[in-house]
Amino acid sequence: MAGKILVLGATGNVGKPLVGELLAKGEQVKAASRSGKAAGRAEGVRFDFTDETTFAPALDGVDRAYVLAPTGTLDVLGTVLPFVRLAAERKVKIVFQSVSGADANDDIPYRQIEIFIERSGTPYVILRPNWFTDNFEIFWLQGIKHGVISVPAGEGKSAFIDVRDIAASAAAALTTDKFDGQAFNLTGPEALSYGDAAEILSQASGRAIAYKPATDGEFVSTLVSAGVPKAYAEFLAAIFHPVREGWTASVSNAVQTLTGKAPRSVETYARDYAGVFAA
Repeated sequence: MAGKILVLGATGNVGKPLVGELLAKGEQVKAASRSGKAAGRAEGVRFDFTDETTFAPALDGVDRAYVLAPTGTLDVLGTVLPFVRLAAERKVKIVFQSVSGADANDDIPYRQIEIFIERSGTPYVILRPNWFTDNFEIFWLQGIKHGVISVPAGEGKSAFIDVRDIAASAAAALTTDKFDGQAFNLTGPEALSYGDAAEILSQASGRAIAYKPATDGEFVSTLVSAGVPKAYAEFLAAIFHPVREGWTASVSNAVQTLTGKAPRSVETYARDYAGVFAA
């Protein structure tokens, strides 16, 4: 494989460690972001899903691409498909970051993108990560600073996965063809409730953090008051339904298969970022 690897969302929580992983493997990387700035030794390229004039320059000289929908997107299909279509036409290998449970129903927009990629004739790997462990420092940190995690998860469990393991899995999928044509459900090593996670974060940070189950309405109100658009807040509330139903509790060996290493536990994550939660 001689071409460059395009990483969309290169400044994001998966993209950043993925660029690092690929550079460490000696790959030539194009780091795509709205700013187009270089990322270390990775060439920077401007990319915006809402500006199709950025698509072809981003794909120039590329034979593999890591594709994911931008955070906050409600119209995933309309946003991502035009770029995926162009990449597939150019026979660029696509490693697509889908979502856990996308394969439950062909009407799910993420599944529709997967189906398009599968039928396109271009090489591909589909990754379906479970809930990110890193959501605790990204989305739920404000509550944690006040000693509480309040989400509408009930007593449901999730097999939380560290973004560093998603990045390592993606790097493996991008740098060999032995996983081509397959989909992988990426999970951490065990399924935990938000109460379990709160206890682990409490122990690592040395301060009391409690889990308080919220109703959908309470959750939406909290997010809206924090500046999240109402439609997106309602979407986030809706995706906790599978958690409450127990659909996110399955544990897979996909990270081990792809990377040769076991995935990081929530305990490892909590220890590594203890300073963030102690503050």
